[in-house]
Amino acid sequence: MSAVNITNVTVLDNPAAFLNPFQFEISYECLIPLKDDLEWKLIYVGSAEDETYDQLLESVLVGPVNVGNYRFVFQADPPDPSKIREEDIIGVTVLLLTCSYLGQEFVRVGYYVNNDYDDEQLREEPPQKVLVDRVQRNILADKPRVTKFPINFHPENNKHGEQPQTSPDHAIEANGNGEEPPLSSDHQSDG
Repeated sequence: MSAVNITNVTVLDNPAAFLNPFQFEISYECLIPLKDDLEWKLIYVGSAEDETYDQLLESVLVGPVNVGNYRFVFQADPPDPSKIREEDIIGVTVLLLTCSYLGQEFVRVGYYVNNDYDDEQLREEPPQKVLVDRVQRNILADKPRVTKFPINFHPENNKHGEQPQTSPDHAIEANGNGEEPPLSSDHQSDG
């Protein structure tokens, strides 16, 4: 069982201009006190074929965390378009929100993002060079893909000092295909 349950993630300012910051309101519940920080990261997948184009947009430490309910707004700068291949700016990509404890990722929330021009004429007749300031992103916020990984929240209690496996092969799958129902908004409370 996880020591931290993500109860809700709300995508704010969506759809938005490609160059606007990303904003997520994250609610979570901590079931046992944690002496170290939780590390939240937002990663923009710049290319489906080549992970070297992935960009870490933001990494924040939150903690130490006591038992209770928490809510905060996580904001991250947009991806740097100069680090994305021109042909990969327009179209569908993925945004990954992850949370780790002691370097062990225990939850990953993935969203599809559709990037397209904000103008019908530009969509029908795209210019030779992408006009990034005219691109709008739309995060498909109602269909997140949530993957959980079992980790050891108290490695100091492990006699052998071994860490559990955290590969996706050992992910806890909610309905057999790696997806969970969308995060519920019924459990919101301030922390």
